[in-house]
Amino acid sequence: MIKILSLVKYLYIHPLLWVVIGLAIATGHFRELLLLLCIIIVHEFGHAAAAAHYNWRIKRIALLPFGGVAEMDEHGNRPLREELMVILAGPLQHVWLIGGAALLHSVSWMSADVFQLFVHYNLMILVFNLLPIWPLDGGKLIFLFYSSKLPFPAAHKKTIYLSISSLAVFMIFFLFTGPFNLNIWIVAAFLAFSLYYEWKQTRYTFMRFLLQRYYGKHTDIRILKPIVVDEQDKLIDVLDQFQRGCKHPIVIEQDGFEKGTLDENELLHAYFSEKLVTAKIGDIVYLY
Repeated sequence: MIKILSLVKYLYIHPLLWVVIGLAIATGHFRELLLLLCIIIVHEFGHAAAAAHYNWRIKRIALLPFGGVAEMDEHGNRPLREELMVILAGPLQHVWLIGGAALLHSVSWMSADVFQLFVHYNLMILVFNLLPIWPLDGGKLIFLFYSSKLPFPAAHKKTIYLSISSLAVFMIFFLFTGPFNLNIWIVAAFLAFSLYYEWKQTRYTFMRFLLQRYYGKHTDIRILKPIVVDEQDKLIDVLDQFQRGCKHPIVIEQDGFEKGTLDENELLHAYFSEKLVTAKIGDIVYLY
């Protein structure tokens, strides 16, 4: 409990949210906004509490004019199982929230209209967050799925492509069902910007992943997955085949026969410490 309460120091309220609160009070919608904010806070604190349990580095828990986000500095660098638990910790909060509201309603401590509104908001936030769009929880689950099957760069790009397609479908749907809903278009714009930013940061995200492989504790290494290469293959092209949760012995072949092997750390050392960013595998063989 003390650890959860300590998360309050990470809480950040966006300045525009105060404007939204003021407008809600002025228009008589403060109760609805208060219910939404309470649900969003619990959802995001669920993510943060799970992250704190695994000793993740939490940047902030931000309340935005149209939602919230628990920002971590651990993207792609932690075990898949840990990341799955942190992602699911948000949506799972809605289970006890709805259950608790049902209990309060059953003993007449919550009116029927408030109960119905509270359940509606919970389900709305739950379903929306599970859409396969980055950086929503659904998008992060898609990234985990791809990461368990594909090299890191391929998994990351496929997640972004699927997110763009899903966002397009989402926007087309609301273009016909709610074209004048300003909140929807603000959220869609935020998601579009987040995807654009994630795309621009693709290479940086991959470099951070490789740095963690080089300097990290390797707590997620469970599968031995050799990578077969040729001496003329570029170092960076081989690094592009690195996958989360796998240890990669590098098997060097020539004319169909094995010529030698390298440890993945030797490739990472050559890239980051020796600065051999344009080297070929053959250059590294002779180096070691």
